[in-house]
Amino acid sequence: MAILCSDFSTRCNCPVEIAPFTSGEAFLAAFESGSYSIVFMDIYLDGMDGIKAALKMRELDSRCILVFLTASMDFMPDAFTCHAFEYITKPVSPQRVLNVLTDAFKVLPQQQTYIEVAVGRKTAQVSLDSIAAAATDAHYLNMFLSDGETLRCRMTMTQFLEKIGNDGRFILINKGISINADHFLKFEGHCCIMENGLRFPIRVRDCRKTEQAVWDYHFRKIRNSQRPARRY
Repeated sequence: MAILCSDFSTRCNCPVEIAPFTSGEAFLAAFESGSYSIVFMDIYLDGMDGIKAALKMRELDSRCILVFLTASMDFMPDAFTCHAFEYITKPVSPQRVLNVLTDAFKVLPQQQTYIEVAVGRKTAQVSLDSIAAAATDAHYLNMFLSDGETLRCRMTMTQFLEKIGNDGRFILINKGISINADHFLKFEGHCCIMENGLRFPIRVRDCRKTEQAVWDYHFRKIRNSQRPARRY
């Protein structure tokens, strides 16, 4: 299970901390409210069984996502009593775990996404939230962070866009220049002005299209924030 969770983390560029326990007692001794986002609980454990451990956990934390693992369907009614998110039967299918993790992450509070980049001889984990813009410079890519720092990486814009995946915040405004719309301040002539004062030229022929893409992103963000929250 730890390997499957680690593989999911790598695919989604979302670092996770995995803490395995050999018994329900050991898990409860370490558990605190808010300490874990997702718990995979085997029902057949040495000592206290998984159902009892889950009920104890629920006394401390009602929000943690709980997924049961078991070789039997007999405990499904008990699983619902514990407000389980899912019930995975053994042998565990890697695709089944991937699907459950994907669904679970949709209902978790939004997590920061990180990418791994080589800066000089070191490797750094960089939060996409902190990247205000990225621009190519010869065979390098400069990442301009919101705190004023600039990271210089040997990377193409194509490689950068592959790393960030389908992140709608990042918009190409010119050849080799991508901005994070969350850090956008205003348009001025054929330039895009960022909150940290950086200015980037917009490709003239695509100026209106680029401006519309930025405004569309912000309108979508406003609409999404106004939707009623789901109840679980």
